[in-house]
Amino acid sequence: MFYGIGRALIDATHPFAGTISFNVAKAAATARVPLLALRRPGWVPEAGDVWHEAGCLEEAAVLLPSLGRRMFLTTGRMGLAAFAALDDLWFLVRSVGAPEAQAPSRMEVLLDRGPFTLDGERELPRRHRIDVVVTKDSGGAATAPKLTAAREAGLPVVVVRRPSVPEGVQVLGEPEQALRWIRPRATSTLFRVLAET
Repeated sequence: MFYGIGRALIDATHPFAGTISFNVAKAAATARVPLLALRRPGWVPEAGDVWHEAGCLEEAAVLLPSLGRRMFLTTGRMGLAAFAALDDLWFLVRSVGAPEAQAPSRMEVLLDRGPFTLDGERELPRRHRIDVVVTKDSGGAATAPKLTAAREAGLPVVVVRRPSVPEGVQVLGEPEQALRWIRPRATSTLFRVLAET
């Protein structure tokens, strides 16, 4: 989601909406409009976590065969093609919508939307005999219980790092910080520029 106030722009899209963020950064630079990226803080590993970081879904797919055989894939329905060639692995794919593109041949789809409870996140790996969790570092509390459940069960978690924010764009993590940033640039007109997340 993008908001413009007077002569400034706030990019409050999802942390993984990289293409949109780069396009708006180009537009803001062309129009000479100040741009701020509002990104909720990413997750931080805690004692007992067994995290394996990957720079993208393709890197995550390369890691999986050495970690286990039954995957809990919580990266959404986009990008499943990265895991399609892993025929020896089984995937529980949780997403808001049904997969449409190329996907793993051995998978079960669970249509669900957060927030998720810790009890529910403890039960899913037990019920499906999961031995690896795969997630994007979206941050936030709504989907974080899966990390706690994985820690408690001693499961490895492959964490896909966020795409970088365009060079030169200031990043803040809290809405209150964004309000302080925008005040000196604001007029009385608040308008929604783009509502694509």
